Amino acid sequence: MDNAERSESLLRLARACGVGTEYWAFDGTERHVSAATLVKVLGALGIDASTPTRVELALLHVEDDAWREPLPPTVVAREGQAVTIPVHVPDGTPVSVWIDLDPEAGGGRRETRQVDNWDAPRRVDGRMVGRASFEIPGDLPLGWHTLRSRADDGEHVATLIVTPQRLHLPESLEHGRVWGLMSQMYSVRSSRSWGIGDFADLAETSWFAGRDLGADFMLINPVHAGEPAAPMTPSPYLPVTRRFVNPIYVRPEAVEEAAYLSAADRSLVEWAAEEAQTLNASSGPIDRDAAWTHKRSALEVIFAAPRSAIREAQLADFRDREGKGLEDFALWCAIKETRPTGEWPDELWDPTSPEVAELRVELADRVDFFVWLQWVADEQLAAAQAAAKAGGMSLGIMHDLAVGVHPEGSDAWSLRHALATGASVGAPPDMYNQQGQDWSQPPWHPKGLARAGYQPYREMLRTVLRHAGAIRIDHVIGLFRLWWIPAGSGAQEGAYVRYDHDAIIGILCLEAQRAGAVVIGEDLGTFEGWVRDYLTDRGILGTSILWFEKDHEGRPLAPEHYRAMSLTSVTTHDLPPTAGYLAGEHVELRESLGLLQAPVQEVRNEARAEREDMVRLLAARGLLGDDPSERELVEALHRFIRLTPSKILGVSLADAVGERRAQNQPGTDQEYPNWKIPLGDPNGVTVLLDDLVTNPRLRSLAAAMNQR
Repeated sequence: MDNAERSESLLRLARACGVGTEYWAFDGTERHVSAATLVKVLGALGIDASTPTRVELALLHVEDDAWREPLPPTVVAREGQAVTIPVHVPDGTPVSVWIDLDPEAGGGRRETRQVDNWDAPRRVDGRMVGRASFEIPGDLPLGWHTLRSRADDGEHVATLIVTPQRLHLPESLEHGRVWGLMSQMYSVRSSRSWGIGDFADLAETSWFAGRDLGADFMLINPVHAGEPAAPMTPSPYLPVTRRFVNPIYVRPEAVEEAAYLSAADRSLVEWAAEEAQTLNASSGPIDRDAAWTHKRSALEVIFAAPRSAIREAQLADFRDREGKGLEDFALWCAIKETRPTGEWPDELWDPTSPEVAELRVELADRVDFFVWLQWVADEQLAAAQAAAKAGGMSLGIMHDLAVGVHPEGSDAWSLRHALATGASVGAPPDMYNQQGQDWSQPPWHPKGLARAGYQPYREMLRTVLRHAGAIRIDHVIGLFRLWWIPAGSGAQEGAYVRYDHDAIIGILCLEAQRAGAVVIGEDLGTFEGWVRDYLTDRGILGTSILWFEKDHEGRPLAPEHYRAMSLTSVTTHDLPPTAGYLAGEHVELRESLGLLQAPVQEVRNEARAEREDMVRLLAARGLLGDDPSERELVEALHRFIRLTPSKILGVSLADAVGERRAQNQPGTDQEYPNWKIPLGDPNGVTVLLDDLVTNPRLRSLAAAMNQR
């Protein structure tokens, strides 16, 4: 099909399946999604729309879908609100419906009330199906309940989730505000690191930032797991799974058993550490593969050491609690370790195949090792959060949740029932990326996720929130709709696919409330206007970046007009640190990489005008004197965000030490060392954690953030 074949039936089918047939582009124009793209996106959803006849058949099938389900696969309700649900049975037969309450909410059983329903029976798949309606009580406790029905055709089960109306803010935010540091954790190394920042470094940095600087949180990059063997993907935003943790961040010496090694084994660990620690002072790109090679050899020595009975029991408890998800991830790591590059045969891509079952036995020792790595990583993450709180932070560690996962990673392997194949996630063209963006990540399948009772989503959130005082959701708009790019198509040839945002946001609020965590959504970029209001109503904060906040005339937004429910910062990891941005280095970098769409001098002039407008506003607010230095400008910008009503203020650690190099340059892959830049001073000389304690620039900026 081509654009001439955007038939009314195809449009109806797409809309019925949650596929947007039009969208508003960044330039304010409405764009129509081509028929060819609609057909491909529907195909990725498992719906054949390749011919007009198949479109009509698919429409009939979609309309009958709800009648095929005795119960809705998942019901999501808000606390205090009764919900009426449809229940389908063979026409004319009685049915009873009840609820088994979540054991975490006290357990027990609740009955439901049948209400009048005048829907006529429907012929589906050759049989007459009737529809009854039942009311879910509005006084159910928060939690994950089980909905059950019994009729002549047997007993049926569905998931019932009761979520908070609104996520409650902690006292520190309900009646006040906080500030904290934002750090690419891997870039912050100490003299005792193994070539990359780790959880022990995070614990020390957070404790120091809370105790000596007055910070209330430490926002870090996603620590989701990467590949178990080289080559490891540098981007923390392209993990192999979002549920489990990257053991590259484990500090070997902090594992309890390391203290009781034999002299020979201790020597092996020390030799590996010496090799890795030579990398710490380098100002060149961080070498994850080298760091992990040294660290893994040491961790294998420690893993082989005897554990006490208590420690063995704790490991067993962890393994039982994490269940099949952990076992599958560890098995994937063991298989991937033996096949780090190249395509897997089809039989290995099926976790239920006999070949994979054989490998589960054959690789049992390696599976045990990868399970153990997750246990010690979890312990060290817990220690980092405890250190942050002990240092006086009100929130502690703020974790970052990536948008998706690697298309050949563990989640893509084990969660195929809940992920869509044949499409990847990205973004339509915008003013910075006029060809659009393809992030290569497989999207959640809306119906697959609902049929799984949102269990994969819940388990992922619980792991990320377990040792967190707050969580940042990257591209939170993706919880409402995602830009799907069919396989083989360009990023501009995509369409938006909608999700049940009430369910997804509600579950996020439920798990965050149970964990006692604050939620911040990164709501930048193209979005529908009502989305921000919806997130605010649910108690989720947004994100404001100073350089992106403009008034209707395109000038810097006055501080009093910023949102209160927001994490506001001067910069973000997709821009150079502020010193580099003020110098226009983002323009020169993009020009050198061939990323500019306009003449370079025009872009330079725009950057200069942006800086001059901001300097004038700072001066008008009494934040800046004449002929300011770079450091004075950076501090003035941070005093400016203190004038906003925003409840959370973020300070980039790179800004605090004068770093100028960007961590990430969007639109590049190998052309720039993305996610590999170690923390450095204005000259690019590495700044170690050991030196942060006495860094005058850091302390001066912290003092500015603490001014009343």
